[in-house]
Amino acid sequence: MSNTPDALLGPADIRELAAALGVRPTKQRGQNFVIDANTVRRIVRTADVRPEDVVVEVGPGLGSLTLALLEVADRVVAVEIDDVLAGALPATIADRMPERADRFALVHSDAMQVTELPGRPPTALVANLPYNVAVPVLLHMLETFPTVERTLVMVQSEVADRLAAAPGSRVYGVPSVKANWYAEVKRAGAIGRTVFWPAPNVDSGLVSLVRRTEPLKTTASRREVFAVVDAAFAQRRKTLRAALAGWAGSAAAAESALVAAGVSPQARGEALTVEEFARIAENKERGEQ
Repeated sequence: MSNTPDALLGPADIRELAAALGVRPTKQRGQNFVIDANTVRRIVRTADVRPEDVVVEVGPGLGSLTLALLEVADRVVAVEIDDVLAGALPATIADRMPERADRFALVHSDAMQVTELPGRPPTALVANLPYNVAVPVLLHMLETFPTVERTLVMVQSEVADRLAAAPGSRVYGVPSVKANWYAEVKRAGAIGRTVFWPAPNVDSGLVSLVRRTEPLKTTASRREVFAVVDAAFAQRRKTLRAALAGWAGSAAAAESALVAAGVSPQARGEALTVEEFARIAENKERGEQ
């Protein structure tokens, strides 16, 4: 634990750092920096970060959340794409939390391109993700780093709703099913606009993902299951018999796979669990053998 009471960044610190670096938050990268120390500590608590954890953080920005993570975790590995921010972050850590600086590592890269991290494998993922890349980055990290047991991401409220939606919900869709392939997913709180600089035009939400202790029992691969999911939601209003016709080769072949999986051909994608999508993928396999 850091013994420095003012180690975390406040509003004045953030603006001062940004000014010194000539940083102006860009909409292109969805940059909204957290300026409230209570908020980042709340995120760390909600993420259930533990003293033995190796945490990977995506998009650390100026380091608000990074410092709060370093107060608790054994080690933090931050992935930052921005040249200026990546260049400045190690110095910020060394300046504000020198006693923990050796527990921090920076990976200067696009998170979507990261396939390995320095040091011990990560056990937790905590990130403030830009809404425009939140879902692909989250799914890439969960797939690439199977040792990540607990994830907490802050995303646009609407994205949080989609990720945590249950079958039958109006916003249940591709992100909901794919996230559920890896983990138990739930909303973990709301974040107001005033804790950010600049203040965004949308509210934010926290999403908790606890990785399944046992992988989904299926003979189909993740790629095969996700192909069914993509096809089912590409034309949401169509029945699965029609929506999966292209995927299966014909409407009749789609119906055959659906019936064999115990799913009504007249159902729609938003009614199905990830387990049911997996059964459909399995039965296409069997039909082709």
